[in-house]
Amino acid sequence: MTGKPLLKRVMQTWLPAAETLLMMIVNHLPSPKVAQAYRAEQLYDGPIDDAAGVAIAKCDAKGPLMMYISKMIPTSEKGRFYAFGRVFSGTIVTGGTVRIQGPDYVPGKKTDLYVKKVQRTVLMMGRYVEQMPDCPCGNIVGLVGMDAYLLKAGTITTFEEAHNFVTMKYSVSPVVRVAVEVKNASDLPKLMEGLKRLAKSDPLVLCYTAPTGEHVIAGAGELHLEICLKDLAEDFMKGAPIKISEPVVSFCESTSEETTMDIIAKSPNKHNRIYMRSAPLTAKFIEGIDNNDIEPKDDPKLRARKMCDEYGWDLTDARKVWTFGCPPDGVCNVLVDTTKAVQYLSEIKDSCISAFMQTTACGILCEEAIRGVRFNITDVTMHADAIHRGAGQIMPPCKRAMYACQIKSGPCLMEPMFLADITVPQHALAGVYSTLNQRRGVVEGKEDRPGTPLCKIKAFLPVLESFGFTGLLRENTSGQAFPQLIFSHWQAIPGSPYDEGSQSAKICNDVRKRKGLKDGMPAFNDYYDKL
Repeated sequence: MTGKPLLKRVMQTWLPAAETLLMMIVNHLPSPKVAQAYRAEQLYDGPIDDAAGVAIAKCDAKGPLMMYISKMIPTSEKGRFYAFGRVFSGTIVTGGTVRIQGPDYVPGKKTDLYVKKVQRTVLMMGRYVEQMPDCPCGNIVGLVGMDAYLLKAGTITTFEEAHNFVTMKYSVSPVVRVAVEVKNASDLPKLMEGLKRLAKSDPLVLCYTAPTGEHVIAGAGELHLEICLKDLAEDFMKGAPIKISEPVVSFCESTSEETTMDIIAKSPNKHNRIYMRSAPLTAKFIEGIDNNDIEPKDDPKLRARKMCDEYGWDLTDARKVWTFGCPPDGVCNVLVDTTKAVQYLSEIKDSCISAFMQTTACGILCEEAIRGVRFNITDVTMHADAIHRGAGQIMPPCKRAMYACQIKSGPCLMEPMFLADITVPQHALAGVYSTLNQRRGVVEGKEDRPGTPLCKIKAFLPVLESFGFTGLLRENTSGQAFPQLIFSHWQAIPGSPYDEGSQSAKICNDVRKRKGLKDGMPAFNDYYDKL
């Protein structure tokens, strides 16, 4: 042998990948006993000094069982999944009765809680599955029979007062969507079952039914969606033909300035008035909510002090935050009570929060989620009789006031951006720059790799322009550029949706047309009640 084949053979003999990787893990990664002692407080959601918290920190096989299920793995049996995860304390036993706590479980309540027996405990080794009677903590195992009660992740325990493990946070967000439908109406039950299985098998994919009745699959990007649709068509639908729409991108609505006047909205019976203003949240504060530095379930006084010290909030306002609008897709908004001496305000709090949640999930511009807006309730005039200020009288004016605030505060549309890492030889750089220019890409930086003819370009690319980007890039660089796309951040689209001819207005009108909303942007006077 000579040249590359010889070098390859020498490396295979000297450092075989499987053994080298295994020895590196054994020698350099801390054992569960060592690692869990300092990681327990980040892993466990409850008090670290309760029985479960102490057992996790000690990796105690005799303590209460605490296991985190991180994903579902399809089995050879159609439609069944192994619940795959790690035992942090105690011992999991085949046939043992356990508490299955889903992500929505709250200690002391019975929502998302099941008490069932473990059908089988299996050790998963590559392609092979080995059955075992029990498994102590510190190991990774698969469980049979849990897939009926858990969707993607959850906690398995025997301790009745146990809290959940902290759910894993992904660095990507499902921002690209397609609608799927069956060609033959008789295959609809198959599609519904297939979507359920797809949602289970991939921790990132979102499958839901839109208000228009479409079955929507949301993925992290074009390639991720392609793989999900292939799995759906070939594995979960058993060959039933499906129709797939063009990919659609999620947008967000926001505001760019503070409201300069009090927005007034009257209830249908004209006895109640709500006065409101809005302002955009700072990028630092939004990042804090995204990174879970500020959480709705934190102690209100500690959270208020943190918001005051780190994010420049007024302490009185920070203590009177009613709710953070944090749906699963991480849309960050705040509802604040800035009123002075208003009677019966606590009685309408729930109605205002419900109106806030509905409004932020579906904005006024094109019914996309609102992101990064703070709504301040400045004053409320209410009828003295409680029967005249029920949810039916408070929610509609509250929603109208929020929509009017959005229109009056410099509305803008935000689009998701990919961070593109493109590796390319120096002589093919021109092709990369021309492709990025064609697709509204912005070059962030260029880094040469010493000793090689390659360089790495970092650029931001709108998700809307990413369809077919890889093919176009390869075409313009004769196949020499290798891009990697990952979701980075949300960025405001230039121009106002109310300026005819701006890019923002064009995208907004396209989305409104797609959703079947009426032509033309909503007017401020439709939502503002003059005194």
